[in-house]
Amino acid sequence: MWYAIIGQDVPGSLDKRVAARPAHVARLQNLQNEGRLLLAGPFPAVDALDPGAAGFSGSLIVAEFGSLASAREWANADPYVTAGVYAEVRVQPFRKTFPQ
Repeated sequence: MWYAIIGQDVPGSLDKRVAARPAHVARLQNLQNEGRLLLAGPFPAVDALDPGAAGFSGSLIVAEFGSLASAREWANADPYVTAGVYAEVRVQPFRKTFPQ
């Protein structure tokens, strides 16, 4: 089943985010290589593709896991969690409808 993982950044976390990004992206690449990643990306803190110093307010990952528990376990081990980028991480089931 698909699960949406929504991370909410702590204010002023851009430096931590940049430092932890290579490890974060490597985990996403593993999901993609396994055919389990639907989409992933950050939420810019301002209305721009490159928010510059404003940074990001969080991230969205939609990926396939065997259970809600395994999705939560994966999310809680994310480098953005361990580096203190995320203040909160929410994981919930997601049903892809479009595009078909």
